[in-house]
Parts: sequence; structure tokens; C-alpha cells
Amino acid sequence: MRVPPVRRTVAVAAVLALIAGVALLLALPGREGPACAARTVGSWSAESRFTGEFTRYGNDNARMDDWTGGDGTHSVRLPDGRTLWIFSDTFLDRVQPPPNPHGQPYPWRSSDTGRAPALTHNSLVVMDRTGRLERTLTGATGYGPGPFFPDTPDGWRWPVQAHVEPRAPGSPEQVVRVLLWNRAPGQGPWVYGVPLATEVATLSLPDLRLEGIAPAVGQTSVRDPARRVLYGTASVADSAWTYVYGGDDGPGRASSNAYLARVPAGRLGEAGAWQFWDGRTWQPRSGRAAPVIREGRGRGVGSAFTVVRDGGTWVLLTMDEPGAPGDGLSSIATYWACSPQGPWHGPAGRITPPRPADPTGQHRVAVYNPQAHPEFTAGGGLLVSYDVNWLGPPGAPSVAQVNSDVELYRPRFLRLRLGRG
Repeated sequence: MRVPPVRRTVAVAAVLALIAGVALLLALPGREGPACAARTVGSWSAESRFTGEFTRYGNDNARMDDWTGGDGTHSVRLPDGRTLWIFSDTFLDRVQPPPNPHGQPYPWRSSDTGRAPALTHNSLVVMDRTGRLERTLTGATGYGPGPFFPDTPDGWRWPVQAHVEPRAPGSPEQVVRVLLWNRAPGQGPWVYGVPLATEVATLSLPDLRLEGIAPAVGQTSVRDPARRVLYGTASVADSAWTYVYGGDDGPGRASSNAYLARVPAGRLGEAGAWQFWDGRTWQPRSGRAAPVIREGRGRGVGSAFTVVRDGGTWVLLTMDEPGAPGDGLSSIATYWACSPQGPWHGPAGRITPPRPADPTGQHRVAVYNPQAHPEFTAGGGLLVSYDVNWLGPPGAPSVAQVNSDVELYRPRFLRLRLGRG
């Protein structure tokens, strides 16, 4: 049967529209397509330039109110080419030459009076366009420097991920949005605080002045603190959405569940704009969120993890479950997926990055909080930081041990090259 020209034209247009629709679906974020493939760590190497720069800056005693060590290492590239490094608990004060008080050959932290160095719950460190760290931003208290993001009457704030956004949708003016974890002091197993809420701070540009802090995802209605989810350990800006990952990090568990929220691009500071993955769809109620990676049977994430895009593949890096007793946290594992919500495949690709020597010989030096910094591409591969701490046995003076060696409680860096899994 011969197709009339008009009908043939309509049929061709329909086929072309169908092809275009399929192509669009494959290109949309979160859709599986030919660009998605299994990923794991193909190779890695220590990145001495960044590790060395933080060593230089931390050891510089030109100022007594700046950074000598910190953890929770996150970063965001600013529009003028600077980089803002974001830290949770931060040591300030002076680095003393060796030997330390234990007679060991390590530079160590203290005040000029020999007392413990100042400790604040968060700080910011500014890196110039050339990659040189230049100043520390803290808040003011009546007795010295304090947290940049002020403590609350009931607890403190730990900053995590940050993004540069329009001040309002469509605005030409840009600001920095920083996700914060609001925690309260706890007892017993809650030595790192009880999770309360995720908040969003706004910083002006270019002067990085704190303009305000707004609530985003409250969790106090969840009775069991071990099941409260704090968002912001990882986030990825992807086209029309910013995907924000979080976890429940109840004590006594080898691993945690990973959760996922999304926010329209440029609206992180609007609590009503947040949506949560419930296992089937996106919806506005955080209490209905379901894990995208569920802990148990060798799976799960650490209390802090990171997520990046590699072509059409989403890659998650997290601490592997702790090793043998006395060996603490030491290895980083990977998961991969073809959409931000998964399904996630893994864990695989375990690597064990370098750690400082344990001066006690007890294998208590721990590696934790792997974080990707994809804005740094000059060295090839993916720049990843990890934090280093000393986890002594119960009752041991961990903070004193950390202060006795400045290599502890500072970020170290790797270059990862991802390959097919």
C-alpha cells in the first residue's frame, strides 16, 4: 500500500520525534544509558603537593589564631578562582618544634603557655588562585577566635558541602551556600554529639561574610537519634538539580545507611524546595526517605562519604568497615550507579592510603572521611582528601595524642584514576 505524501511526512516526523525523545531520556541525569559503565579505582598515588601545602600552612607560626589542623575537609571553587576549604573541629594556636612532651621527634601543638591549643568547632581556610593557602576565617568570641558558624545554645555546627548559587533564582548576584550539621552534646556512645538538623548558611561574595543560617531538614521528631539523617556529606550539582546525600550514623554500628535528597538548582536555602527519595519516587516529606544504600551484609557507608560523576556513572567513595580490632579504619571502598539514587553496586576497589606512623606502636591511627575535590583537575585523575586521627582504646587521651604529632588531624591527599569495574 502506498502511503500518501502527507501521511508519510507525519510518520517520518513521528519517528524523528521518538528518536529525539529517546536521546533526551538517555541524556537526562539519573537515566541509564550507554555512557554509564561499572567504575572502580583503577590506580592511585599520593598527592604530595596538596598535603605539603597544608603542612606548610599549618606549621606557619606567623599568626596564633589560624589553622594548625582540622577534619571534615570539604572545598568549593569561588567565581574569582579562589578555593574555600571548609573544616569541622579545628585546632588553632602554635606548632612547637620537636621533641614533643613524650620525648618523640614530632612537631606538636600547644599554646605559648604550654597548655592545649585552642579548639573550635569549625573554620574556613582560603586558598588563592595559585594554590597557596593564605588565611583562616573564624568567628569572634569574648575570649578569642571561635567557630565561623556560631555554636547554638544547645550545641554546635559542623559544616559539610558547599555550592556557589544565585542569590535567588535568576539573579545575577552569586552567594555561597554551606550545608551544616547541627548537633547537641550527648552522653555514653554519643561522644560526637546527637544529630538535630541540617541547616544552610549563606556567605556573601567576594568577602565571604556570614549573612545568615536557615533550617533545611529537621530531625528532632525522629525519636531514635540513631535513625536521624543529616544531609550534606556529599552533593553533586547536576543540570537542573543539586543532589544531596546524607546518612544516619548511630553509634555501635559498623556502617550506616545512605539517603538522598534533591533541590532545584539555586534553591538550597529554601527548605520547602527539598525533595527526598522514598525508594520509588521523589516527595517532600523527609520522614518518608528510604536508604539508597542499606547497611548490613557487608554493605553500607561510613558516617562521611563522597559522590562524583564520571561521565554517565555516579561513583561513591566511603570508608570500608573497620578491620581487625586495634587496626581502626584504614581502607576506602567504592560503589557505582547509573543514577543518583541507584541501584548502587559494590562495595569494591578497596585501597589503603598512607597513614602517619603510630608513635605508640598500637596501630591506632585511623583514616576517615574521604572527600572528592573535582575542581582540581590539573594533576589528572580525581583529587581526594582523607582525614587522619588517632583512635585510642577506651579511656585513652586521644586529643593529647593528636596534639603530640601535627601530622595527625590534618588532611592528606590522593590522585585516583577510575577504571572499568
